[in-house]
Amino acid sequence: MQLKLSREELPGMAAKLRAHVIRMIAKAESGHPGGSLSAAEVVTSLYFHVMEYDPKDPQREDRDRFIMSKGHACPVLYAAMAEAGFFAKEDLLTLRELGSPLQGHPDKVRLPGIEASTGSLGQGLSIGMGMALASRLDQRKSMTYVMLGDGEIDEGQIWEAALAAAHFKVSNLVVFLDANQQQLDGWTHEIMNLEPLTTKWESFGWHVQDIDGHDFDQILDAIDKAQGEKDKPSIVICRTIKGKGVSFMEGDVEFHGKAPTKEETELALSEIGKG
Repeated sequence: MQLKLSREELPGMAAKLRAHVIRMIAKAESGHPGGSLSAAEVVTSLYFHVMEYDPKDPQREDRDRFIMSKGHACPVLYAAMAEAGFFAKEDLLTLRELGSPLQGHPDKVRLPGIEASTGSLGQGLSIGMGMALASRLDQRKSMTYVMLGDGEIDEGQIWEAALAAAHFKVSNLVVFLDANQQQLDGWTHEIMNLEPLTTKWESFGWHVQDIDGHDFDQILDAIDKAQGEKDKPSIVICRTIKGKGVSFMEGDVEFHGKAPTKEETELALSEIGKG
């Protein structure tokens, strides 16, 4: 049975997901905490309040679909899937082990419930658009949700897909841009300035909303508005903080792909409230 939470219960689940992320990456001594933590509220909202799916029948045709295009943030996706009942929570601690279905980037062949194997950045939007078009052709009410990283949209394929989705009026496609302002090598505005994000996506023909990506009310209200859009694909630009919820990780680009030490893990869990 699918776990559905009220708005009031969502912050508690987001804290659980953050704690899982820290424990998983610490155990693996490898992984990407920063962009996983920044995405926690959006992933929590989708898996525990918005999307329709069956964890016991992950290939159900009328399911909603979620693609983590920035595949290195898969720890928060795995955490949500485990809490939702796709697999046992104990398996989270096998992250990045040889033979584990919980690879360092999502692998749909190994893990039922993963919609697309991602990690080669820039491809998730194209895949999601195809899924959304297929749902429309099959006359299903399914929605397709895609999460992009802001560093990821340096990739040209993103903008090809953006043009096509607007041209074909793929209104059952909703994109979340995790705009945490950092990527592997530093600040996005120094590597490739992305602003003005809102007018840029509007100029490509999208329905655009610009919100606080850590505010559940704003996230859920934005999803409601996106679902009501019938002529355009929608993007929700989520202004977030990389490493959100752990003080020494927040805004520190080093934690894009760095595992915490034992001492840092204990401190992080204490700050999250799950120590």
